[in-house]
Amino acid sequence: MRRIIVLVAGAIALALTLPVFAQDTKVAVGLSGWTGFAPLTLAKEAGIFKKHGLDVDLKKIPQKDRHLAIASGDVQCAATTVETWVVWNASGVATKQIFQLDKSYGADGMVVRSNIQKIADLKGKTVAASAPGTSPHFMLAWVLKKNGLSLKDVTLVTLEPAAAANAFVAGTGNLDAAVTYEPYLSLVRDKPESGKLIADSLQYPMVFDTFGCTPKFIKENPKAVKGLVESYFQALDMIAKDKTKAFTIMGADVKQTAEQFEKSQSKLKWADREANKKFFNGEIQAFNKEAAALLLEIGVIKTQPANMDTLFDTSFLN
Repeated sequence: MRRIIVLVAGAIALALTLPVFAQDTKVAVGLSGWTGFAPLTLAKEAGIFKKHGLDVDLKKIPQKDRHLAIASGDVQCAATTVETWVVWNASGVATKQIFQLDKSYGADGMVVRSNIQKIADLKGKTVAASAPGTSPHFMLAWVLKKNGLSLKDVTLVTLEPAAAANAFVAGTGNLDAAVTYEPYLSLVRDKPESGKLIADSLQYPMVFDTFGCTPKFIKENPKAVKGLVESYFQALDMIAKDKTKAFTIMGADVKQTAEQFEKSQSKLKWADREANKKFFNGEIQAFNKEAAALLLEIGVIKTQPANMDTLFDTSFLN
């Protein structure tokens, strides 16, 4: 009996002397195959998240359903366009943006058949775009409004960005136009016989993407949140140092070669630290004001958040 007690005591003493390794913080992120989100894929595949003690699960979820995944607890964070955070918070899904990912410079656009010469010609035409509350739907409303039209002037067919591009190129669905983004926009660029680009985010600078999480996750996991921010910036460093390797990893996620991915990303710019500071110090405030007004006008939201400055937390950028 005494021998057993001694052995047990020795085992306890040994256990107490062994180092305790903290478990990685698990975090699920909702996103799409949009080229602008690719540094998140790079951070995961290159082990950058892991170095910051993060076990990140990147889940491809359509933009129209991403807020449902947040509300259910299936994901704690997401990547999406800036106006989408307005929609989610106005709908009761509390979220906060913590850093900017990218700005589109032509990576989002509207393609039309060759017989359509100007936006005004879309009146009475059939246009494919994602559901209300998504970036393509918002872009369509934005472009139409800037040209004296509204969503009521077109027949809207709800298709996700990849499906919209494929249907347009294939000539199915009697589509006169489609709104999509990279890497799917390149499907149309590569087949000019199917149609042409009539409007993009270079002409209409209104596509900005950010990364955010629920207030609960941010409050309970400040170290992990800081790790997410730093991982993104380190992914940008990796891209700068070895583009071929980075583009190969990021392109593989959307079935593109490094060369194809390089072409897709040429139409956007990832936001570094300085760009982030500039964006959250005036740019987002001006955009949110105009975006919220349009979202109210087209009925996507019933009321706008009382204070839209509460929709982001820049403390982790410092």
